[in-house]
Amino acid sequence: MRFRDLRVLVTGATSGIGKASALLFARHGACVGVNHLHDTDGWEALTQEAQSLPGTLINLPGDVSKRKDVEGIFNLFCLKEPLNVLVNCAGVSQVKPFLEVSDADWQWIINTDLTSVYMCCQEAIPNMTSEHAVIINLASELGISGRAKFAPYTAAKAGVIALTKSLAMEFAPRIRVNAVAPGPTATPFLEREMSTPGHQEDINDIPLQRYARAEEW
Repeated sequence: MRFRDLRVLVTGATSGIGKASALLFARHGACVGVNHLHDTDGWEALTQEAQSLPGTLINLPGDVSKRKDVEGIFNLFCLKEPLNVLVNCAGVSQVKPFLEVSDADWQWIINTDLTSVYMCCQEAIPNMTSEHAVIINLASELGISGRAKFAPYTAAKAGVIALTKSLAMEFAPRIRVNAVAPGPTATPFLEREMSTPGHQEDINDIPLQRYARAEEW
C-alpha cells in the first residue's frame, strides 16, 4: 500500500506500459486516473484486471494531443484534490522511409508523443501541491540512438528527453521529473511495428536476449 491515498494520472493507460503502470499503482492503493483515446474495450479489460486491487480507477477518455481534451481531463481529475504523480505514456509510431513521411505523419507523431507531454505537464504542475510530487515521461532508447525509418518518432522522443531535463531543473526540489527510455518491449505497440514488412527487432541486440515486459519498466 505504498501509494495509498495518492492520486496518479496515467496517459495511454489501457495498453502496454501505460496499462502496466496503472495496474501497479492500483495494486499499491493509489487512485489512478486512466486516460485513453476512447478505448472502451481497453478500459473494460483494465477494470476487470483491477477489480480485486485495493486502489481505484477513474475513467478519463480524451485525446492528449489536443489542448481542450487535456484541460478537460485535468479539470475533472483535479477538481477536488491535488495530483501527486503524472505518468505520460501515450504514444504512437510508424515505420516509414524519411522521404515518404508526410506533413500529416510528422504532425500526428510529434503531437501525440511530444506535444502531449508538454501540455499534460503544463496542466499538471499547477495541480501538484505536494512537496514530493513526481512526473514520469516515457521516452525511448531511440530518442538517444536514432533509427532509420523512425525519424518523427525518434525526434519526438529526443524532445521528451530534453523537455524532461529542463522541467527537472526548473521545478526541483518540489517536483521530481524523470524520463524512462525503454528498449523493445512486448506490447501491442511493438506488435504493430513488427507487422510492417521488412521491419524486425533483433533479439541478438538485446543483452537479455528477449523483449522486455511492460511491467518491468
